[in-house]
Order: sequence, then C-alpha cells, then structure tokens
Amino acid sequence: QVSAYAEDAVRYAYRFDGGALEETTSRTMSHTFDREGTHSYSIEVFAYSNSGESISKTSEVTIFRGTQEEEATLVFADEFDYEGSPDFAKWHHQVIGPNNGSWYNDEVQHYTEREENSYVSNGTLKIIAQKEQYTSGGVSKSYTSARLNSKFAFTYGRVEVRAKLPAEGGTWPAIWTLGANINETGNYFGQQYGNVGWPACGEIDIMEQRGWDKINTIAYFHWGNTNTGVYQSEGSETAVPDSTQEFHLYVLEWNSSTMRVLVDDTLVYELANTQDKPYDNPHYILLNIAMGGNLGGEIPPEFTNATMEIDYVRVYQ
Repeated sequence: QVSAYAEDAVRYAYRFDGGALEETTSRTMSHTFDREGTHSYSIEVFAYSNSGESISKTSEVTIFRGTQEEEATLVFADEFDYEGSPDFAKWHHQVIGPNNGSWYNDEVQHYTEREENSYVSNGTLKIIAQKEQYTSGGVSKSYTSARLNSKFAFTYGRVEVRAKLPAEGGTWPAIWTLGANINETGNYFGQQYGNVGWPACGEIDIMEQRGWDKINTIAYFHWGNTNTGVYQSEGSETAVPDSTQEFHLYVLEWNSSTMRVLVDDTLVYELANTQDKPYDNPHYILLNIAMGGNLGGEIPPEFTNATMEIDYVRVYQ
C-alpha cells in the first residue's frame, strides 16, 4: 500500500512498474507485486488540483516476496478490557526524572503512577496530562502525566498500538521503544539486558506528534553507531488529519534486516537494520504524553488537561 500527499490535490493517479495508470480520490492505493524473491519496482504518482494542474514523482522500491507466509504468534497484548489502574503485571510506571529530578528535552511535567494520570475504563487506557502543581523528589512542576513502560521485552516482531491522540496544544504524545539495556534511572529492567546509555541502546519512535501540529505524526529512529559511537537519526512524517478525533493503528514491523513504521496501512519510514545499528537487542514499549519541550512547544495558558486513548497494544512474532 502506497500513500501520497500534495497540498490542494483533489485526486491522485498511480502507475506501478510501468503498468496502467490507476486513478483515485484517496491518498492511498494498494498494489500486489506477485513475483517471488527480491525485485525492484518503479512507482509513479500524479497529484491533480481542481484547476487541472498536476505534479508527479517517481520512486523505486525493493520488495521481497517469500514463497509462503509464516503465521505470526501473539506474544504480548493488553486489550484494556478491565477497569482501574493499568495491569501491574504488564506495565511499569516510570516516575523518577533522570535529569536531576526532571526529564530531558526541556519537558516540564512530572510523571506519576496515580489514577488521575492513567487508568483503564470502557475498553481503553487513558493517559492524562493535566495542569496542577506537583512536587516529586524535591522538584515542583506545574504539569503531571504518565509514562508507561511494558514489562515485556522482545527482539523483532510486529507491534500494533491503536490510539487516539490528544488535540490540545503543548502536548507531545508518543508510542515508542527503547533498548532494554538502557541505564536510565527508573528503567524497569535494571541491568538485566546490559548497561549502556542513550543513544547506544537504540530508540524507535513509532508515533510522536508535535504540540503545535496535530495533523501530522512522526516516525523516527535514533541510535549510536555501533562502530563509531556517533549519534545518528533518520525518519519522516505523514498526514493523519483526524488523529485526534479517530483511532488509528500505529505499527512497527521489525526484523533482522529491516524496520518499518506504518500508520494504518501507510508506510511512514523504512530503515535497513544493518550491523552498525543496535537493533538486534531486546526493546520495551513506552506510552506517554510529555508537556512542552522540544516537540511539545509552547503550552497555551488556558490548558487544563489532555488525554491519549489506547484501544489495545499487541506484539506478534
């Protein structure tokens, strides 16, 4: 499935590997490449405006099609079909700020394990950021939220998180993973999987959204090069105009050769999993709303609270 976006476009047309032009009013078009093995294909897309103007772009993709599909097994899930606090057997609240009682990236919230900031009801997990004076570890802040870490660590698989994002400015919601070998304060796994810093542990941002842009979502990879130790990052974003009104599926597909982040069936970014990247070690899932900071930006003075709803979290291998 391929997705395109152009400002003021009212219809699109796709041509797959020199075939017939296929028109649609949707941004997304599905196509199946039938050849088994690894092959490269061209994809040409045209975007048309109401006035008849058009632009086009051609890209090349490499597709692997196996001889048979392997059935995936569900290895971790929370359907949030209960009431009250998040399942203690599955989730760890990370509440100790590792940056002298605060959090990095100039964020301005405290995370708590109170039900005021995270609870389950009516089939969904609610993570709630709110404006209130709160003191933790001798540090006072004006906002609270929740940061949940899965107590399940895994290497490779498909992660699915169905979520509806907060609409309020200043909020920085995230669905992401960190290497379980990270030595960050409050990490549930301690030194069970190792003891390295960030970005050597590797980070996969399945979904982030800026506090001033509630139309687009971001997929990004951050890591320390395993050969040189140099920090590197790659990623992209995609338009999800109703991300704060409707639930969408945020997906990571991760194996020994590649990592792909999708929203619903739209590919946002794909990164080769080569030996110079630390993505061959166990990771855990994080769900949180940060306030302000690098991607949260300015918090409106009228802000009171904001909610991210999670319908389910599933990991398949």
